[in-house]
Amino acid sequence: KDLMYPDNFLSFVEVERLSSALEGKCRPGHFRGVTTIVLKLFNSIQPDVAYFGQKDFQQQLIIKKMCRDLNVPVEIRTCSTVREADGLALSSRNIYLSAEERISALSLSQSLALASEKLENGETDLSAIRQSMLNHLNAQPFVTVDYATIADPVTLEELETPRPRMVALVAAHVNQTRLIDNRLIEL
Repeated sequence: KDLMYPDNFLSFVEVERLSSALEGKCRPGHFRGVTTIVLKLFNSIQPDVAYFGQKDFQQQLIIKKMCRDLNVPVEIRTCSTVREADGLALSSRNIYLSAEERISALSLSQSLALASEKLENGETDLSAIRQSMLNHLNAQPFVTVDYATIADPVTLEELETPRPRMVALVAAHVNQTRLIDNRLIEL
């Protein structure tokens, strides 16, 4: 810790706008810490390529933006979300779920599939789709929703009307365990 954050450390990296939506609203200051440590690691290691998971969609987007804005010569590649056979996004936090909670946790990926299916079937009322996602999540025991939305995959601005490329994103607590998931939707 002292090597990366010596006494009297006062410098931080912040990607505005992208860091204040979704996860940034739920976890203020989180991305300031992420971008700062990632930039410090990139400066120390000087990699050509770095891999980030799509499950942390907002994080990989913010890291890409930081590298573009600050001319960091690192190519950021996004790896697909790895899922369990039943669709649950792989996460180290999954070990904290009881058997009953794990069943409820499936509602995250199910709500994303629901949104995708509705859009692919021609539904254009994104407000109604968001409500369907929320209804599905809220119908499960143990689930407390932080957000369920459909956004622009570059700006993370919540969309009012469908576009050819969108991202559905959800975050919820399943009892004490906070989980996130997302799904890119292309029409």
